Amino acid sequence: MCTAALSSRHHTPSPNSPWVQVLETQDMDQHALTQQGWALQYEQLSSGQFKGHIHQVLLPEVTLLREETNIALRQRGRLDDGVYGFAMALQDTPDLFFNGQRVPPHAIMCGKGDEVDLTTPPHFTLIAVVVERNLLNPLWERMYHKPLAHWLEKQLVLPTTYIKAHNLRNLQLTVLGQASALTHRQHDPQALRQLRDEILMEWLEALPAQVDTTELPNLERRKKLVDQACELMLSHADEPLSILEVCSRVGASKRKLNYCFQDVLGTTPIKYLRSLRLNSARRGLRQAAPGVTIQDIASHWGFWHLSQFAQDYRRLFGELPSETLRKR
Repeated sequence: MCTAALSSRHHTPSPNSPWVQVLETQDMDQHALTQQGWALQYEQLSSGQFKGHIHQVLLPEVTLLREETNIALRQRGRLDDGVYGFAMALQDTPDLFFNGQRVPPHAIMCGKGDEVDLTTPPHFTLIAVVVERNLLNPLWERMYHKPLAHWLEKQLVLPTTYIKAHNLRNLQLTVLGQASALTHRQHDPQALRQLRDEILMEWLEALPAQVDTTELPNLERRKKLVDQACELMLSHADEPLSILEVCSRVGASKRKLNYCFQDVLGTTPIKYLRSLRLNSARRGLRQAAPGVTIQDIASHWGFWHLSQFAQDYRRLFGELPSETLRKR
């Protein structure tokens, strides 16, 4: 179920009025779908019934976002083509990972929007800005008198200072509120552009003067190994592979695979695989055709003992498989 806390107009923002969406959600998949124009999929990693909140504002060539979620998640997918994203936790929090990198306090997650991979802890709030290249490129050149930095084509975690992070968080929330207040009124296009440019420049000025990418190849190799292991495990969902079999096929020792999963996702391969299979079973139940049974779905994802499956399923999602099936 997805309920709107504010009626929204689903169209491209006009030069005189922003497009605003404020939603309270109780369904993880619906939550992902509500984010305009982005192709995202969420996997639930901690126990509980999902609750989410989205505050999204579309200005010309810029999207502002505040997102709140109550359970640990992995978000994967992509944003629009030709955009760059900048994001930060609203409060500094442990167990936050971006594209295989642990995110320290006061850090900015940034990069091109063709890939998103974010693992978040329970009770997490994200603020973000997504900007089109056609706007970012000339703005960057005016500010720094050089072309757009090549490292923005990657996905990076960059440090900033406590003061810059504090100011950025406050300004983002202020601009979200101001833009929302303008949604039903016609305003001077120049005033909207100034509001947009003010928050965008605050994000850019919070970036460090120098960016070191020497560790990026090592990070990318660890993430690639984790992604290969996940794809392999999902391809044998009905007959789950042992960790030793996975290690053999991806060419890594058990110790190395364990280390890479901890480094990239903050969990073990066994725990992550079980969560992934349970999430897939849940989607199967929600999309099941008439006549398809819980046993059909469970066995497809390698759960052969129905009572244990029901117990594990309820522990993760806060409801029995039969309840999910009834609500499809």
